[in-house]
Amino acid sequence: MKKSLLISALLIVMVISSHGQDYKTGIGFRGGLTNGLTVKHFLDGRNALEGLLATRWRGFEVTLLYEIHNPAFNVERLNWYYGFGGHVGFWNGDYTYKYWGYEGTSYTVAGIDGVIGIEYNFSAVPINIGLDWKPALNLIGYSGFWGDNGALSIRFIF
Repeated sequence: MKKSLLISALLIVMVISSHGQDYKTGIGFRGGLTNGLTVKHFLDGRNALEGLLATRWRGFEVTLLYEIHNPAFNVERLNWYYGFGGHVGFWNGDYTYKYWGYEGTSYTVAGIDGVIGIEYNFSAVPINIGLDWKPALNLIGYSGFWGDNGALSIRFIF
């Protein structure tokens, strides 16, 4: 009896203290130096997976991120998050050589990503807006650190 009361009390405390999201899935657009699509799906109240399909230099990149969300500044529906993941990308060197790489060369890259951001979920309409910074480290292909990937995301949430 004592064991079941203790387990019940612990479950109640965990439910009360956990921070839930205002939505389960969000689909929308991400705009910055890379533009594309974003899909975020919550696994539970704090943990989410976000998939990104972005374009840049006439190529594209696919990214999958695992994110942990927390309330921000004691403002209802405002959350900050951080996380990590990986990416695979393909670029045409004819459009990158002014900045990096070589003209006439195509590039395939793969690497790891981090992310830190903040988002707000509107209560009147099913819209979410977020701002984040997603640095990346290419490990395969044209390797190196890429710190210029910040973006504004707008998602329809349900």
